[in-house]
Amino acid sequence: MRIFLIRHGRQNSPLCNVNVPLSPEGRKQAELLGERLKKEQVEAIWSSDLIRAMETADIINESLKVPRKVREALKEISFGDMEGLSDAVIADRFEDFLRERSKMEHDLSYPGGECAQDVVNRAMPVLEEIIQRNYETVAVVTHGGVIRSLLCHILGADLSRSQLFAGHLENCGITELWVRKPDGRILLNRFNDFAHLEQNPELLRRGWSTKK
Repeated sequence: MRIFLIRHGRQNSPLCNVNVPLSPEGRKQAELLGERLKKEQVEAIWSSDLIRAMETADIINESLKVPRKVREALKEISFGDMEGLSDAVIADRFEDFLRERSKMEHDLSYPGGECAQDVVNRAMPVLEEIIQRNYETVAVVTHGGVIRSLLCHILGADLSRSQLFAGHLENCGITELWVRKPDGRILLNRFNDFAHLEQNPELLRRGWSTKK
């Protein structure tokens, strides 16, 4: 069984974890991903209930036309008191927390929010539900914090080190898990595959140079 973990398309606001639609670039990312996934025989698309994830999944599904499922437990990690703030404000107001977190010594909860273990505790049951459905191939549109937390858990890494993946997840990139039969072990097949975006550099993270 193959599970494609997909980070949602680029949202239309640079503020922290606001529940907003996709930007025009995000819609284009999702369209290109939908075209690429046509050949993968995806049987269903699951997503979180946040607008940017649902919209990404729906645009992908314009190409695939497969059953859709939505699960709240796939939503982004809660950034707590940081949510709705700009990067500059966060860097100033939460300087001490960010410095401590960057050491990657402990799985710290965001002030007023969640830690990686909290995300694993709510998202892994959804992954297990998906596995029980016995698809051959399924797509799951979720968020960077969720993908990073799940990968650390699945790979047996310390959850405090989920930041190792932080700067490398492209919007609408594919991270592929393989559920091996008969033992059900989950393996990582590929990480952050964004070949479908490479002909459009303005759609890559390095192309988003004008945060407002």
